[in-house]
Amino acid sequence: MLETFSSNGQFYRGNLHGHSTNSDGDLTPEQHCRFYQQAGYDFVCLSDHFRYKYEFLISDTSPFRKDDFTTIIGAELHTGRMGSGEIWHFLAVGLPLDFEPPSETETAPDMAARALNAGAFLAYAHPEWNSLTLEDALSMPEGMHAVEVFNTASFTKGRGEGSALLDQLLNSGRRPCAIAVDDVHRYHRDALGGWVMVKAVENTPEALLQSLKRGLFYASTGADLINVERHGDFLHVECSPVDSVWLLGHGAKVTWVDGEGITRAKLPLDKFKGGYARLSIQSSDGARAWSNPLFMHE
Repeated sequence: MLETFSSNGQFYRGNLHGHSTNSDGDLTPEQHCRFYQQAGYDFVCLSDHFRYKYEFLISDTSPFRKDDFTTIIGAELHTGRMGSGEIWHFLAVGLPLDFEPPSETETAPDMAARALNAGAFLAYAHPEWNSLTLEDALSMPEGMHAVEVFNTASFTKGRGEGSALLDQLLNSGRRPCAIAVDDVHRYHRDALGGWVMVKAVENTPEALLQSLKRGLFYASTGADLINVERHGDFLHVECSPVDSVWLLGHGAKVTWVDGEGITRAKLPLDKFKGGYARLSIQSSDGARAWSNPLFMHE
């Protein structure tokens, strides 16, 4: 958490999950990139479905990079079935274009391990939407980087959250980060709702991917985390005006500050010692932001 705000560089806004006409989206890859650039984003990862029905195509968005806008190559990966019977969905940001399709017998954990070995940043996609259980999540490699705590497309269908799985994994000893995404398919409905703010030394695919893997980012649907510092046994938070600042940890551990237009908060850390603490803030209009976890035994 803290290194996100103390490290060198600046914040870049990006969407890590979206689809084009190369799978089941309604804009071409070029239109997708232009849409986000015109909306003020600094980067996107176009993550079309990597499935037989779409010819296992990984969308090459490198031709659409500009001086002030870049892209990361990626895909939404699928193979095997979860305990619910639903096919696996997980996000791979930073895949090589020649990533091999799964064999008929390859499991999701094995495919995830292969994507990690290929250098990708991996996230559990829309865990609430497809009822991803903790048992299923723990079957994946420990190197899984993140959980989608907000997914705009799933939110429009009533199941857009992921914080419960994030905490269950943290309570189990895993160390995932939190991302917010669009998972855009229909641009009039499920775009521009969730994003990540990545701290990087430059707006290049390489620098952004390195920062993602280091956890140098926060997730947002409109609220901003400006600075977070630890001073002794207190966490000092500076943010855009919000009405609630929560610090959440293992089990039911929580401390908070409520008010109107809060821009600074001081939160005690004593009850989180030996575990983890993560920030969540929310404004009066419902805009939110989530930090990555601070591990208190380090």
